[in-house]
Amino acid sequence: MSKARVLYIEDNPDNMILVKRVLEIEGYEVIQAANGTEGLAKAFQNLPDIIITDINLPDIDGYEITNSLKKQAATAHIPVVAMTANVMQKDRDNVFGAGCDGYISKPIDVDELPDQIESFLKGAS
Repeated sequence: MSKARVLYIEDNPDNMILVKRVLEIEGYEVIQAANGTEGLAKAFQNLPDIIITDINLPDIDGYEITNSLKKQAATAHIPVVAMTANVMQKDRDNVFGAGCDGYISKPIDVDELPDQIESFLKGAS
């Protein structure tokens, strides 16, 4: 039985493979989306337990995704975590200003990632 359903929105295939592997080993079910449009569709279709989104995506960025999700009653309660290489304080402020519930910087620490996801899930309950 899986721990939780994670929607991961990421346009970099290498990052997608790594995060998916790490989370599936820990028992999470991972739903993949390669861009923001697909990510929003899958969020509304699957109603995952948590959403991880890259900020810099080719179509709509992670800020816009988060904003859209937080405006809809069906998805407003789902924690949204930004996973980005943008690590300046201004970037962090923008992430939280857009409504994200958390922030994970790239490159990710594969040993810490499952604990980070678990803490965001616990914070949402």
